[in-house]
Amino acid sequence: MTELIYKEEAYQIVGAAMDVYNTMGNGFVEPVYQECVEIELGLRGISFEQQVPIPLDYKSRRLKQQYIPDLTCFGSIIVELKAVKSIVDEHRAQLLNYLKATGLHLGMLVNFGAYPKLEWERMVL
Repeated sequence: MTELIYKEEAYQIVGAAMDVYNTMGNGFVEPVYQECVEIELGLRGISFEQQVPIPLDYKSRRLKQQYIPDLTCFGSIIVELKAVKSIVDEHRAQLLNYLKATGLHLGMLVNFGAYPKLEWERMVL
């Protein structure tokens, strides 16, 4: 049996997101949920950084463009927040690119736009 990486940390992140969803519901834009999640993570003592730019390279040359994930939690989990009807493959591809660019292994998509409950996915690279 394969053990889930960062199982407890991911559980804490999802718990915080569920609390935000249960309090705010769906229908707000992503920046509202971003701020609420940041507050909730802080209240729970979960370490995070918000919107830290990730440098990108192409053929050993640094690009001017950067990726900017919504959150990095526990220094090891990329969290990408959405406020859309449902998670689609483009969102998954975005998160996989974040993981490749950072060398981190776990990413989480959290969607506050789904109804009637929070939608989330774990992605491992």
